[in-house]
Amino acid sequence: MTALRHTAKAKLNLTLEVLGRRDDFYHEIRSLVAFAALGDGLELEPGQDLALAVDGPFAAALSGDNLVIAAAEAARSKARAITLGRFSLVKNLPVAAGLGGGSADAASALRLLARANPGTLDEESWREIAEGLGSDVPACLLSRPALITGRGEVVTPVREFPPCAVVLANPGLQLAAADVYGVLVSSDLLAPPEQPPETLDFGGSFRRLLDHAAPRGNDLEPAALSLAPVIGEVLAALRRCQGAHLARLSGSGPTCFALFATEDEAKLAAAELRAFRPNWWIEATMLLPN
Repeated sequence: MTALRHTAKAKLNLTLEVLGRRDDFYHEIRSLVAFAALGDGLELEPGQDLALAVDGPFAAALSGDNLVIAAAEAARSKARAITLGRFSLVKNLPVAAGLGGGSADAASALRLLARANPGTLDEESWREIAEGLGSDVPACLLSRPALITGRGEVVTPVREFPPCAVVLANPGLQLAAADVYGVLVSSDLLAPPEQPPETLDFGGSFRRLLDHAAPRGNDLEPAALSLAPVIGEVLAALRRCQGAHLARLSGSGPTCFALFATEDEAKLAAAELRAFRPNWWIEATMLLPN
């Protein structure tokens, strides 16, 4: 069978509200997420054996168990006769960076396995596998703009997300989400959260997106800053960029982003940032619409 390929797209939390700690020790969140055009590359050569080869600029930063293998093993436990094979991962995204890279890799593995095994499992079964792999994996499996609630596993697609550009900047360090949540000051969730709102509809308007995102912020930012003060420098640099409409931490960080109306503005800003901070990881890309 011909090798199958998929891009594990970077996930950005354009907003991230932490509503409180749940009884199961997770945090209840509400977050608007979008996906960038860039990401890790994953290839599957279907076969009987399961293997993973990793390459790319951030391959050396990976250690321990990999979610690609975990995704394949979870699929095999759901359907014993499923065809697996050899995965090849090109790690283009920084590790422990707040971009959902590992979750996106796992979701891409599930997508490739579904293509290699048509009809073996239904859509709901693949979603259940994704949920079992981690809070971010269901959103990454969808890979489209969405409002995520619960601990992240409830995914509601948004309508008419506008075309826009983004600059990503990472100061060259890792920041584990567990560590950030570990220092987060949050209250216990005393009552079930309100039902999520109706599906967000931006009508293709960049201004409406900004109006929604600007007042909501990222509740993990103070905790991340306490662990990695350099995040403040990254945010300040992004806010100084001409054409930047909103600069914010993505997820638990340390990657930060700034939103731009056009790709040309984002590319110019990224070039200026690279000249100023050549040791940072800086990329300009588009956020994918629906």
